[in-house]
This record gives sequence, C-alpha cells and structure tokens, in this order.
Amino acid sequence: MASKHNDSPLKINVRSIVSSLLACTLFVAPCLDAAPARDKKPKPDPILKGLPVSDLTPDEAILHALNRLAYGPRPGDVERLKQIGLAKWIDLQLNPNAINDKSLDARLENLPTLRLTTAKLIEEYPRPKQAAKQAAASKDESKLQAAQSRSDSAAESMTATDDAPASMKQVPANVATLPGNPRGTLSVDPNAVPRTIADDSKRPQRIVEELAMSKMTRVIYSDRQLQQVMDDFWFNHFNVFAGKGEDRYYLTSYERDVIQPHALGKFKDLVTATAKSPAMLFYLDNFLSADPRAAQRLTQERAMRRQSRGPFNRSPRPLPPQNSQAQKKQQQRGLNENYGRELMELHTLGVDGGYTQKDVTEVARCFTGWTIEKPRENPQFKFDERMHDPDPKLVLGKKIHVGGMKDGEQVIELLARNPATARFISTKLARRFVSDDPPPPLVARMVATFKSSDGDIRAVMHTMIYSPEFWTRDAYRAKIKTPFEFVASTVRTLGTDVDTPMPLVQWVARIGEPLYQCQPPTGYSDKAESWVNTGALLNRLNFSLALAGNKVRGSRTDAPALFGLNSSADSKQILDRAVELFLSGEASPSTVATLQKQLDDPQVVKAKLDDPVKQVDLAIVTGLVLGAPEFQRR
Repeated sequence: MASKHNDSPLKINVRSIVSSLLACTLFVAPCLDAAPARDKKPKPDPILKGLPVSDLTPDEAILHALNRLAYGPRPGDVERLKQIGLAKWIDLQLNPNAINDKSLDARLENLPTLRLTTAKLIEEYPRPKQAAKQAAASKDESKLQAAQSRSDSAAESMTATDDAPASMKQVPANVATLPGNPRGTLSVDPNAVPRTIADDSKRPQRIVEELAMSKMTRVIYSDRQLQQVMDDFWFNHFNVFAGKGEDRYYLTSYERDVIQPHALGKFKDLVTATAKSPAMLFYLDNFLSADPRAAQRLTQERAMRRQSRGPFNRSPRPLPPQNSQAQKKQQQRGLNENYGRELMELHTLGVDGGYTQKDVTEVARCFTGWTIEKPRENPQFKFDERMHDPDPKLVLGKKIHVGGMKDGEQVIELLARNPATARFISTKLARRFVSDDPPPPLVARMVATFKSSDGDIRAVMHTMIYSPEFWTRDAYRAKIKTPFEFVASTVRTLGTDVDTPMPLVQWVARIGEPLYQCQPPTGYSDKAESWVNTGALLNRLNFSLALAGNKVRGSRTDAPALFGLNSSADSKQILDRAVELFLSGEASPSTVATLQKQLDDPQVVKAKLDDPVKQVDLAIVTGLVLGAPEFQRR
C-alpha cells in the first residue's frame, strides 16, 4: 500500500533530499542558469523551418513546444516531431479536428456519464433522498399515485428553497484540502478506491469523479494536446465550482458543450456560451437575478386581468398592501450583481479595465431574466421577459436599450470588442504559455491580432507561437508546473500505462489542485508563487517515487526498460542516463551532486555494506530525478 511506502525510512530521506534540492533555488530562477552558457547561437535547422527560433537548439525547441503546447513529451515524441517538422506539428495542433483521436475514445468508454445529457444525469444519479423515494415507489406499485403526489410536493418545495442562492460548500474531506490550507494533504490514501467507484454507485459524486478521470485520461493520451491545454485554460478562466448545489450535474455539459467546442474559436462566442450555460447561471446566481420591480409589476398585471374579466368591466381598483410572508419572500428576489461583476473583472476587461461599480449594476440589469428553465428536471437556458428590467441602461458610457435578451447580448458584444478585453485576454494567454511576466512587445502583437480578427483565439495563439519571444532562452523552462501539469507530464514522460486514472486525480488533489474544486470564480493561479513551498516539493517527490516504483494503483511503469542499462552498472553512469532521459541532460551541478549522494543509500543500491556487487534500484533513481527542481519547470 502507498501509505506504508510513505511511512518507510525512505520518506525521511525524501525530506532531506527536498532540503538539499531547495538549494538549487527552484523558486527563484531556473537551475539551468547554472548550466554552461552557449557562446554561439545554433545554426538554422530544417526541423525548425518556418519558426523564429534562434536561441534554442532543435531538441530544446521541440521540448519547449511539447512542454508549453502539450503536457510534456512521451517516449519517442521528440523523434516523431523531428520527422514531421515542428511547424507542421504546431499547425496540426492549432487545427485539432484534423487529428485522428479515435484511440482516446476507447479509453473513455467506461465513463458513461460523459455522454449523458444533464437531464439524464439528474434522473440516473439522483440525490440520496430523491433516490430513496424512487426506491420506495418501485417497491410498492399500489401506492404509486400517492408517491407521485408526494414527489410533486417535494419538487414544489425544492423550487422555493433549493434553487435559492446556495452557499459555497467546502470541498469534501475525502477529496482534498484546498491549496490555501496549511496542511496541504489528503485525509485519505490516494490509492484508496472512492466508494462511488468501488460499488459502481449512482450517487451524484460519481459524475464529477468521472469528469476528473476523463480530464486526466485526455491529457495523458490525446494526440490533440493543445486542445486539452486550451480546455483547461478556458475552464479555469470561466471557472465553475463543482461543490455548489446543482452544478455537479451541470458541469459535464458545461465542459463538453460550452468550453471544448469554443476553445479555439471566437472569444465572443465563448463568452456568450458561458453566459447562457446553466452551470454559470447557477454558480454566480444570475438565474435568480430579476428586476426588483418585477414581482410588483406581475401582481398588478394579474390583478388587472382578473378585474377586466369582472362584471361590467369596471376599472381596476388600487391593490391593497401585500403583507403575507410568501409575498414578501417573492418581492425579495431582486438584482444580483455577481455575474455582472465577474463578467467584467474576470472574463473580459480585467480588474483594471476601466469600469465602475455603476457599470457593474448596469450590466447586471442587462442580464436580468437570463435564467434556467426546469433546473431540477431538464435544465436549459431561458430568457424570462417578465423578470427583465425594461428600462434603458448605460454601460461604459454606451446606452443599452435594444430590449429583452438583446440587452445582454449587446453587452457581450461591447465587452468582447473593448481594447481592455483584448489586452487582458492576450496577457493571460501569454502568461500561461510564455512566462509569468510576458514581454510587452509580444502582448502588443497578440492584442493587435485579437482586434483585427474580431477575437479569433486560434489567430491570437498563432501570433504568439510564431513570435520570437515564445522561443527565447529566457522563456525556456521559465514556468513552474501546476500540480495537474506535473502529474500529467510525469505519467507521459515515463510512458506509464494507466488503467485507473482516479489515483492520479487524487494525487493532483494531494499536491494542491483538486480538479473542479476551486471555489472562487478566479480559478487556480498560473503564477509560480501559488505552487511553491517545501511541502509541495515533498509531495511531488513522493508522487514521482510512487509512480516510478509502481505504487500508484492502476498505473504500470517499466522504468528499467527506459534506461536500456543493467541495474548493476556504475551508479554515476545510471544517474547520467536518468538525467539525459528525463531532464534532457540539463541539470545543475548542485542537483547532480545531491542526486549522486543518494546513490550511496542502501535502499537505492539494494545492498549491504559488504556486498561486492551493488544493484541500483532504477525505479528510485527515476523517481528522484523526476522530483528534481528542473522537472518542476516547463
């Protein structure tokens, strides 16, 4: 069991190794800075034809592309890209539909929730109380009518209460603690089988678990690697928290039907799709947002209709004051500014985008009536004219008064074409793919493309990738991998065969990034300081040791086959081979010295002190090298 492995004496050594490796200043500057500098720029190579690469060798450029536009190289990937040419591979990645990805589909077949509609998910994976009612009804057919009556009453009750703004629930204890928690660890063994998986449960939790497993499977095995990177980027940008009420049912469709089809399309279409998604409407409570005068207006209209049908068509009398609790509760439903604020601050303009609190209120008014029809049965976007604020609005100095649903659509159009949006989105993309502080000239070119192409994401990405700044020495391995990127790249680097991805999902959570569990709408950070601390490196090193040593359930790694060396070979020769295999030969002297010192450990060499021949444990060497600071960078 992994827990026993983690409690072994090796864990004590791991802690000491971490302390030594931190001397490489992983979190200040790349350890590669200590590597010998190249005096001459590499000569142009046919492999790099069409790309503005001058600072990097062909091998470095290929690794750079695989680490930035994919989740790292698999065994043989570098050679394959040399054969087809790097520019051709990039162009294919920018057009993922041209890539045959059928082999991935077979790996996803055993995750049935991925193919279901939201209505089917609600029906087949009901809440426990709802499931109990269904079971009771099926056992006693003679009471079916009474049971149906109770179900209808319960549905009415849920409409009045459960669809109210749900508080942000904490991540369940059996998933992970959030990155901000000082513990930063799981409360369970990552190899433990979740109950919903073990008993083939129909509990709602299984929906999110299968979604997380599919995400892990895609990034490991899909040949459409850039598509997977962009899916993760945009989901994080338009974040929705799985732990909030009905969103556990809505997330599958949100990622499948909203994020994925628009990941390389027009930005305005992506914003519109998210704005109309039940997942986003529920998460930011916009499905409840209404003109504060709507309830009174509807009451007046109903009264007028009743009185107009009365005897002699008498003129309607003024309505008496409404004092009942139900009427007061109805009138409390009013304007909700959550979506209006996040639409501008996080989705489009950015926090420094030049808007005011008044603009937030006006945008919220434009989106009144954007709601969810039948949220507990067959949730679909619905525009409710009765809840919409019909009066003129003023957003960023522009009058909005086209009427109805078009008010919100005009706001999206206005924001998507705003220069601040072009800059905010271009900067965020450059931060994800180039560096934490992207070069201003690069961002400026991306902004120009965003404007000229009407927000074409593929065109903006093309401009970024084909810019010299993308391929500089300063950009090379300048980004720290997030926990998700680290786990995925480790599995890909080792060519690990994964039958059961759930333990990998749980390791991602243990290292600090539980999938679909980010509570705030900001999403997870893409900057190094968010993922850097001694505990994080300790967990990463423990994972690489567990994966290389075949102590991760459902994953099989053949470390000796990768080396092509006998385990009785000289320890220095084995270490050099490992550094070449997993770090492309690029490790600082301090890292090499720290790793070489560990090769004298009896657990690593599997020998007693007086043994004449020492057998080096290749799995432990592999795990140690993959836990080195250089592999934490991409």
